[in-house]
Amino acid sequence: MSDLNTNPAARYGGATRTAAEIDQGLRSYMLGVYNYMTIGLAITGLFALGIYMLSITSDASAAAKTASGAAAAIARGQFLTPLGYTLFATPLKWVVVLAPLALVFFLSFRVDKMSVGAGQLTFWIYAALVGVSLATILMVYTHTSIARVFFISAASFGALSLYGYTTKRDLSGMATFLVMGLIGVIIASIVNIWLASSMMQWIISIVGLLVFAGFTAYDTQDIKNMYDANDDGTVSGRKSIMGALRLYLDFLNIFLFMLQLLGNRE
Repeated sequence: MSDLNTNPAARYGGATRTAAEIDQGLRSYMLGVYNYMTIGLAITGLFALGIYMLSITSDASAAAKTASGAAAAIARGQFLTPLGYTLFATPLKWVVVLAPLALVFFLSFRVDKMSVGAGQLTFWIYAALVGVSLATILMVYTHTSIARVFFISAASFGALSLYGYTTKRDLSGMATFLVMGLIGVIIASIVNIWLASSMMQWIISIVGLLVFAGFTAYDTQDIKNMYDANDDGTVSGRKSIMGALRLYLDFLNIFLFMLQLLGNRE
């Protein structure tokens, strides 16, 4: 009995250190998720701005010509360059729209078989393609309103993600309702392509904003719960990439729906 250590610090110190190590590992894992997401958003923003600057001109003589020979105008004093016309006014526009969708499905289904480096590269390429497709919002909305909506979206996303990370409430029950809401938004958006109803678009934007607000909190908690201290670097890296992709999509949709509600058109 003399060998029994009755010192609580000595008996439980190992467990305490293990808990501390797990906590530090979780923080590092979540930081990796947010870092990937932030880099992805930065790439999207840079490509959107770059393509926008290369796609418009105020010089009618440098503008692309339509089938009638007129300069391709998008607003008073603004014209599409040959690059802009090719990307956004020819059948190639469908490639610009659909390429990011194809790549996000590819990444979602193949990430488990990729190296971390390949997963990162695919995510960066996806973010760049999204940036190309989003260059048009810089042609439609005033730059001041885009900046304002971006900061409102960032603050809202940050608060929702913080809630998802810190709450003790189990948010898994939200998943079914959120998916149903997302399907409803997609169907309504497709229908409204033909209806072209501004009121319906306003309702879609409100519902879509609420759905992705819920997804932000839910995804953050789910990503946190996916952390496993026993994961090796490859598995942890793959989880970080997929977590970043989920939060990237949440933020992007919050921003786009909020832009439709609060953005000022040119």
